[in-house]
Amino acid sequence: MTKEKLPKESNSLKLFEGSEIRSVWNEEEGEWYFSVVDVVQALTDSPNPRDYWYRVKKRMDEEEKAKLSTICRQLKLESSDGKKYKTDASNTKGVLRIIQSIPSPKAEPFKQWLAKVGSERIDEEFDPELAVARAVESYRRKGYSEEWINRRMLSIKVRNGLTDEWHKRGVKKGNQFAMLTDIISKEWSGMTTREYKNYKGLKKESLRDNMTDSELILNMLAENTAKEISKSEKPATFAENQDVARRGGKVAGIARKAVEESTGKPVVTDKNYLPGTQKRIEE
Repeated sequence: MTKEKLPKESNSLKLFEGSEIRSVWNEEEGEWYFSVVDVVQALTDSPNPRDYWYRVKKRMDEEEKAKLSTICRQLKLESSDGKKYKTDASNTKGVLRIIQSIPSPKAEPFKQWLAKVGSERIDEEFDPELAVARAVESYRRKGYSEEWINRRMLSIKVRNGLTDEWHKRGVKKGNQFAMLTDIISKEWSGMTTREYKNYKGLKKESLRDNMTDSELILNMLAENTAKEISKSEKPATFAENQDVARRGGKVAGIARKAVEESTGKPVVTDKNYLPGTQKRIEE
């Protein structure tokens, strides 16, 4: 499974012994979260996995419950009726700990399956080219053009360069990353990330995966400019980093307006690219 930069939460399905295990990728934490109920179903063949899991939790002592609260959280996952409901989910490490509370001969192959998922992630950490290769192949399967894929890969490189710089300046991963990203987006496109996604009719889908060539290029210009200003000025506070983000985004905003004046067409568009499911970009 490709582990390149995905949106904050990206729904996907993983298979184990013919059972569907719902999962969600949390970019902020760099972790997959798996549906505990689905894991219970796969391991026990229980006709009521929710009730089974409820009884497992009931049997836990206070110390075990306290530990569970640190590895298990409520996330909205899509159900069989197509709607999303809150359900217990845990990361790989947490799921492995939960499995220990469930007596089942199926536990061992499930551990091997999870180990494979984790191994892919570790391999990518040691050899980032594997992540790039998997990402490229994933985009090809979805029907993206080679030209668009090349630009998307470059945009990932630019984004990683910016976040590396933020790390150096003491910016905290999570809310502060999101705030600076919104500032940059607002300055060049006129919209925050959420507003931009709403404009394109996106929900959980990746905004960058649905940008036109011009949008991708200007977003890269904004982020790369912010990175270069930061490297030059070395902001020491979050307020100073906000100012740098604002100025970086403004450079691309000026470029956007110049392009629009020259072409007579808006750069920011509600068109998106999700092959087979959404309207395709036509430029």
